[in-house]
Amino acid sequence: MPSLNVPFTEEELEGVRAAAAAEGKSLKQYLHDLGVREMQRKQFISGASAWAERLRDEFDEAFPDEVPPSERSGGAAAA
Repeated sequence: MPSLNVPFTEEELEGVRAAAAAEGKSLKQYLHDLGVREMQRKQFISGASAWAERLRDEFDEAFPDEVPPSERSGGAAAA
């Protein structure tokens, strides 16, 4: 199984160890889970953004007052 050797300063390592202990995990498990969570977070954000884009026109039609003036048809609203 692939592995990494990641350098930390003493202060950084102390903080990471404290965070791992706070979650009741070994340092190795904590760092593994941290990387996996970040990957999952990015996938979630990407999916949520795509979902929002698919619904943007429907939302703008249902709530026209929520559309920013610069994005309304006809340009910016008159003052």
